[in-house]
Formats: sequence, structure tokens, C-alpha cells
Amino acid sequence: MPAHPQALYQAAGLRAIETAAAEQPLMQRAGRAAADFAGELVADRQAPILVLAGPGNNGGDGFEMAMHLLDQGHDVRLVFAGDAAKLPADAAAARRRFLAAGGGEVAELAAIPDGVRWRLVVDALFGIGLQRPLAGRYAELAEAANALAARCRCPLLALDCPSGLDADTGAVRGGDSGCVVRASHTLTFIALKPGLFTADGPDCCGYLRLAPLALDAPALAPAGGETVAVAAFADHLKPRRRNSHKGTYGSAGILGGAPSMLGAAFLAGRAALQLGAGRVYLGLVDAAAPGFDPAQPELMLRSAAALLDTDLTALACGPGLGAGPAAVALLEAACARDLPLVLDADALNLLAREGNLEVAVASRSAPTLLTPHPAEAARLLDSEVATVQADRIAAACELAAQFNAEVALKGCGTVLASPDGRWRINTTGNPGMGSAGMGDVLTGLSVALLAQGWPAAAALAAGVHLHGMAADELARERGEVGLAASETIPVARRLFNGWIAGDA
Repeated sequence: MPAHPQALYQAAGLRAIETAAAEQPLMQRAGRAAADFAGELVADRQAPILVLAGPGNNGGDGFEMAMHLLDQGHDVRLVFAGDAAKLPADAAAARRRFLAAGGGEVAELAAIPDGVRWRLVVDALFGIGLQRPLAGRYAELAEAANALAARCRCPLLALDCPSGLDADTGAVRGGDSGCVVRASHTLTFIALKPGLFTADGPDCCGYLRLAPLALDAPALAPAGGETVAVAAFADHLKPRRRNSHKGTYGSAGILGGAPSMLGAAFLAGRAALQLGAGRVYLGLVDAAAPGFDPAQPELMLRSAAALLDTDLTALACGPGLGAGPAAVALLEAACARDLPLVLDADALNLLAREGNLEVAVASRSAPTLLTPHPAEAARLLDSEVATVQADRIAAACELAAQFNAEVALKGCGTVLASPDGRWRINTTGNPGMGSAGMGDVLTGLSVALLAQGWPAAAALAAGVHLHGMAADELARERGEVGLAASETIPVARRLFNGWIAGDA
């Protein structure tokens, strides 16, 4: 995993880079890089390789790649889905070089010999320029690529971006009914794109590699965002002074735990304690709640009202809070406290429902963190889940601006956004995290860092990254299925201490 954040570019930034580097032979470099990668995937030069080349510059990359593979002695078959007379100039030149090298092309997939056991299928149909859903013969070719790779059990390599995927957002063009190439490997050019890391992107890209094509992208155009990495918050990872005590590390409060939902508050509290908060108080809504947590007796349990009168350095509100009038009053009181505040779960649903709370949150002077999943984000934005998922970056940035808060829009490729418009995408985590209580653990991790004096954006980014990394380690050891939220807490603690020791 990269130790430092990596720049992410949307289409406008990439166009600026390409304009600045217009005199450089980018297509030739892309083709060479693609051929080299293909050579890693297919060591046997007699093994047949199928290249599907589209009508634009991505097709030109495919022609250039195929030419280099021919020069290396590979058995290459190419399907050209386009009109040679309408190819862009660079792509047309790449096609001429391919034909001059002895390459041949067919115009229809049906002309490909039956019974060939392909060792590699290459998607060079469309890159980042596609602005509409795949349709007609292009959809047929994309579906054929998926089917052939599955039938032959061979890699499916996408050049720059899997065809049919929006590289800016990670959404499949056309939504649930859209067609997309589902690659096992993706070689992306010049710079990383956010859509490769969030929403449907990771499922469509498979293993991802960057070929910068001898360009220094940040020197040519500013990045729109970046990935999350430990180096981004390394300045806050400091060994503890020997001359310190529990008061040095803050007091975190967790407000929640209505009847039948005590577990949410306990998970958050245990996570906060094990990530180093000096004291952790649970303010429980359930009047019949136990007086202590037998699994973590260090937690200090009290009523929700009593917690609001406790001297705290950070507060989290929402895990198992409930939805009634009492919960609304508690949330109002929490928002009025002049200290860093994490809002999750029931607190977010109340925030979406009660208009006066939006004003209260947006006008807070102390930092606020919101950690919605897509359905909660849709409620907060008075939108639909499909709309949120169609552009997760835009949704997260809108939430951050609307509520003057640091936001983590959870999901595949959690998007972090700040009120000033900055955004990042987290690359840790796996589908095993789709189980109850994971959000409560994240709340606890984040409030623990806030209690210890971390800045809001760093606390949220570190909490999200650490939580996903803990889940990834557990998935490697035991598999994704059945991963429980409570399992991630001790692993997160160990990894966090490793970060402080410089093991990251």
C-alpha cells in the first residue's frame, strides 16, 4: 500500500495535463507500457491474445500495444470496432504502424475463430472520454470480453479505464442496467482517476497499476483530490511522553444506547478506549441499562443526561440513540456543546428529519464530523440513494459544505470531504465490513482521536483508514464472510501502535 497520498485527477484535470504535454508521444508510451504489462500476464509468446480496439484514442492505445506485442513475437488478434476514416490522428497513425508491422484486424467479433483458448483479452474500446452508456455493438463487445475471459479463465486487461465505467465517479454509465467491462487488471495512464477507487470502480478494475508515461502530473496541473495514506497524518502519530497520565489523553463521551440498541454504544466506547482516549464515558438512553460493561469494565456508564454535564474533550452522538422526542432533545444538547462532535447513525437520521438541527450543526464553531452511509447521506441531502451513489464525491462535498463538517461518505471507497471543497478517497476496507456495528466502531475510533487533540480532518481520515486496514488484515487471516465489528477493535489498536512506532 502506498505510504504517501496519491494524486487523483478527474477528466478536466487530465485534459489540462494532456494539453500541456501535447507535443509528447503519449500514445506510443501508453502502447509500450500496455505491451510490457501484457507480457507479464502472458509469458508464453505463442499464446493467443485478443485486443478489442475502439473508435477513439483508447483504440489507438490498443493498436500501439498490439504492434509492440507483434514485434515481441506474440500471437495477436485484433477486433477494430470503428471507422478507420474517422479515427483521431494519433490513433490512425497507431493503426497504420500496427498494419505495417504485419498485424491484421477484423471488424466483427463473429469473425474471431471459434474454439481459441485466449490467454489474454484486452479492452481498448473506450477510455475516460466516453460520456454515454455502452450500447449496440460496443455493448456486445464489452459483454463478449467478459464472457471470453470467463470462458477461457484468462486475464481481462482494461487500458486506462474499463469501458462503460465513469472514471470521475466510479459509477457504471447507465446505472444498474448499464454495460461495463469487468476487468481482472487495469493499466491506467498518466494519473490515477477517482472512479477507479470508489463505487463500482474497484469491482470493475481488478488489480490496478499506473503508467505515468514519463509525465509528472502534479507539475502540469493541480490534482482534484488524493488517496488517504498514513503519511497524511503522520505528524500526529507521536510516542507518548513518560510524564503523562489519563488526563493527558482526553475524555471521550458516547451518547446513545436506547433500549435494544445498547450494543452500538458499547462498541463505540470499546473502540474509543482501545484507541487511546484517557477516559471514555457512555451516556445511555436506556434507563434499565447495566451499571458497567463486563467485557470492558474501564468504561464509565451513566445516564444520557448525566453525560451531557460531564467534562469532556470530544463527544460522539448517535450509536443506538433512538428516534423519539427524547433523542431529539439529546441531539440538540449535544450540538450545543462547544467541543468536537461526531454524528453518526440515529443522529444523522434525526438531523435529516429536524430542520432546526441543520442550522444548529452548520453554525457550530467547534469541529463536527459526519459519517453517513449512502442511505443516510440521501436523507440528509433530500435525495435518493442512486443519486448519491452516481457521484459520491459530489455528494460528500455537498454534505460538507451544507453542514460545515468533515464528512466520511461510507461505502466502497469511502469519500472524505471538507467544507473547503477538499476531498480524499480511502483505499482500505473490504466487503466483510458490510455487517452490523462497523459504523459504531468507526465512531469510537474517530472520537478517541478527537479527544486526544487531533484535528478533525486528520482524526476522521485516520479513523477510516485504520478501520479499513484492520478489516483487511482480518479478511486475509480468516476471510471476509462473517467478519464482526468487534473483531476490528483490537486489530486497530495494534496497527495504530505500529503506526506510532513507524511500522506503516
